[in-house]
Amino acid sequence: MKSTLVQLAERFDRGLGDPHDPLQTFSFARCQELDEREEFPTEICQRLDGLGLARRYVPGALGGELHSYEELAALVRLVARRDLTVAVAHVGTFLGAASVWLAGSAEQAERLAREVEAGSVVSLALSEREHGSDLLANRVATEAGEQWYRINGEKWLIGNASRGQLVCVLARTEPVGGPRGFSLLLVDKRRLAPGSYRCLPAVRTVGIRGADISGIEFQGAEVPADALVGAAGTGLETVLKCLQLTRTLCGALSLGTADHALRLAVRNSAPDPNPALAGAYADLLVAEAVTLVAARAVHTLPGEMSVVSAAVKAFVPTLVEQLIADLARELGPTLLLAEPTDADSFQKLERDHHIMSIFDGNTAVNLNALINQFDALARGYHRGRVNQDGLATATTLATELPPAGTKALELFSRHGSSLVQSLPAALAQLTDPQLVPLAAELAEQAAAIHAEMAELRPSAREVPASSYELARRYTVLFGAAACVQLWLHNRTADDSACWQSSSWLRAALVRLLGQLRPGGELPAELVADLTGRLQRQHRAGRLFSLLDCQLEETA
Repeated sequence: MKSTLVQLAERFDRGLGDPHDPLQTFSFARCQELDEREEFPTEICQRLDGLGLARRYVPGALGGELHSYEELAALVRLVARRDLTVAVAHVGTFLGAASVWLAGSAEQAERLAREVEAGSVVSLALSEREHGSDLLANRVATEAGEQWYRINGEKWLIGNASRGQLVCVLARTEPVGGPRGFSLLLVDKRRLAPGSYRCLPAVRTVGIRGADISGIEFQGAEVPADALVGAAGTGLETVLKCLQLTRTLCGALSLGTADHALRLAVRNSAPDPNPALAGAYADLLVAEAVTLVAARAVHTLPGEMSVVSAAVKAFVPTLVEQLIADLARELGPTLLLAEPTDADSFQKLERDHHIMSIFDGNTAVNLNALINQFDALARGYHRGRVNQDGLATATTLATELPPAGTKALELFSRHGSSLVQSLPAALAQLTDPQLVPLAAELAEQAAAIHAEMAELRPSAREVPASSYELARRYTVLFGAAACVQLWLHNRTADDSACWQSSSWLRAALVRLLGQLRPGGELPAELVADLTGRLQRQHRAGRLFSLLDCQLEETA
């Protein structure tokens, strides 16, 4: 019997209709037309609302349907599989609302929940034209009265800044700034005085051309005192915790795009063993393993999400970007000779996905978040500190998840990463003769990486390039640990051929080791095995996945 997760995903995809049918609202053809006109996908977003996706952004405690981040990630992946622009546009409301779920008052959260369920769009206004990702340098500021705040300044490159009815604004509430000098304000644009704000023109972008990436300028915009989200001065802390949730969902956005790219490549390739397709498929399964474990970890390892989310955001979009580039290089001539719709779709998804390594904190920002925790990560690894119960639940897919532990999110993980710190013991359990040498080499790499991390001394000013490379290598270990733990915990619980065989895990480890030293080419028997499985999933209209999920596909 299929899991509740897979049944949910299949119902949702059926509700969206066949993406190859141009008469469907959410079809590939329709998305291509909107992209060419740089037009926002309004009807498609309304269709998603009608299927209840917006209710999945609202926690169950507030009457919504957000009971599982694993389920939310699965649905976001299915939307992104059809079109990343639509996914980014729609999921932006969760990004805007999440800070209120974490820190808002009960009344504030209740009001916002009803707004989101009714289809209101919520935006998160963080970045500014002059300061980019440096939130401490932000200049949008407030004056405060007994019953009001008055906002002045410009927020720029903000998703849904123009379309959103509500905007969660990070503003300076103390003139000197500093970590406790910023607060969040939930601004209802409909209640602002005329002339006190203006929406800035949408920025023309190379990818996600139909999305509303714009800005908003406040000119003495007055909001009531109860617009404050959480206590004054806690804005940065709340935002950083909120990003631990949204960065985790970024794995699902990239994963959906990878499925679309690989599907186009398979559709236009001969049905023969193909190293390029097999390598891309192995990389997709690695990305899926990381995203699955991370989404479940919100429920079981919330105190470690500062590490988990940074690893996901630094690793998965980068891996998928390389996957798309590899397919474009290896299959470029084939795609050029493909049907125009397929060639155009591939070019579009390639353009669109470039945004994934930039927004919600770029790759360097997330690697730096790991660098700042090197000491705890190295110490936890050498002490072998593992939350065994939390890790087992996160990696055993048949185990029901407890409620999400969002109230237990921390800015820094005090005990490191249970997933990575479990790697030595997990590798020792790989007794398959074909896995043993890979496990031994990975164990050596893990020991060396953590030894280097332990020797580094933190620097608040200039972080050497070598530290970023070390953090990148750490994310590869994170990916390997996710794959190993998933296989170990599900090989007996799931009787499908995917889990009973070690082929996908072997391929995953070969590819991951190729990111730590030269190599990464799959042996011929793995190429044949993975290509065969990939093509069977394609012919049957299945999601390219470790899970057996039927799609609404006719081609």
